[in-house]
Amino acid sequence: MANQLKSKEEKRTSWFMDARFGMFIHWGLYAIPARGEWVRSVERIHKDEYQKFFDEFNPVHYEPREWAKAAKEAGMKYAVLTAKHHDGFCLFDSQLTDYKSTQTKAGRDLVREFLDAFRAEGLKVGLYYSLLDWYHDDYPAYGDAHHPMRDNEKYKGRYHHFNNYLEYMHGQVRELLTNYGKIDILWFDFSYGNMSGETWKATQLIEMVRSLQPHIIIDNRLDANGEQGGSIKSGHQKPYSGDFASPEQIIPPEGIVDTLGNPIPWEACITLNNNWGYCSRDKTYKSPKVVIRKLVECVSKNGNLLLNVGPNAKGEIPKESLEILSEVGEWMKQNSESIYACGKSLYPKPEWGRYTQNGNLLYAHIFEESVGPINLKGLAGKVKKASLLLDGSELAITRPWNVSEFPDDAFTNFSEPAHFSFPLPDEIDTVIEIELLEE
Repeated sequence: MANQLKSKEEKRTSWFMDARFGMFIHWGLYAIPARGEWVRSVERIHKDEYQKFFDEFNPVHYEPREWAKAAKEAGMKYAVLTAKHHDGFCLFDSQLTDYKSTQTKAGRDLVREFLDAFRAEGLKVGLYYSLLDWYHDDYPAYGDAHHPMRDNEKYKGRYHHFNNYLEYMHGQVRELLTNYGKIDILWFDFSYGNMSGETWKATQLIEMVRSLQPHIIIDNRLDANGEQGGSIKSGHQKPYSGDFASPEQIIPPEGIVDTLGNPIPWEACITLNNNWGYCSRDKTYKSPKVVIRKLVECVSKNGNLLLNVGPNAKGEIPKESLEILSEVGEWMKQNSESIYACGKSLYPKPEWGRYTQNGNLLYAHIFEESVGPINLKGLAGKVKKASLLLDGSELAITRPWNVSEFPDDAFTNFSEPAHFSFPLPDEIDTVIEIELLEE
């Protein structure tokens, strides 16, 4: 049975492991105050005060086809949208609440439009669903770790029919998996303290999800400490342990493996600036160079990069984000073979950058210029061919006069003579495709 389960998991995640690069989209009412997606919790905003953002919400420039094109041109293979975030506002036409986009001035099912647009571009689609809900009357408020009214004395002693909330939450997940066609990823967020596992009736929830869409892959955040791995890393997985781990705002030093040392599918979710939701003051954007190198780092550790954008209240992805994605896309057009379907190399991390590998194709991602020839440590006699991925030009595998002390290493360079020093053709990441000899 364990082997069958493993086989099913591997089959479900095979496309995910090939895709390697996706877009996360955090969007909702919080785009109007423009102080991040946790604004209601951080500022302890009462629902009556927060209501004004519901009344104002009208993203007149929302055009998901443009979002989808930007993602595709950046080299992304999938996207995940917040169908409901912690504030409880739904971007879809749920029949279980009026707190949804179709009841705002927008009058639109924003999730349906997102799914249609991204599928049309050939991208896999995922939906994020918050387990928390600060709007629902039966979600615990006073004393909770995160609720906006957690320390409001007026809420002290209020009884919450939590089972009513669970029925609502399960019902909304059922709607998303019944009314919107094939969904590739279901991204739950998040468990904490006692609000974890069977508190959510997690086994029952997953059984329902799998019965509706058996192919779907699910993150590991129904389990407490999901960002740190949770039970997905143990040898005794639970039904709700998930298909992949989801480290947040960090890239694991060595990738993620289970207790037996077997690699686990994982995806680092990272913001493009410092906020998930739109924050008008946050201009601390990661450069295209950082994004590309961090994508390479994830792949070199058998992981994916899920890069977040936070559209504004009008439904526009910020100009700065689009410019970064465009530059990343230019690099991907020339070098994506070193990303898609690649993973950790059989060879250790080199001093000048990183390796990714796909079968007998080893990709050298060179971040630093070399003094003299580029050392391919341990590859002497193992290279059939080397070429610059940027343009396909062949590179010679040589042994210049000054490398006699390194008999096990192969060497290459970008011009001749081989013992000279030459600038990198691409200062962000110069990729050499190395075809290894069959052993």
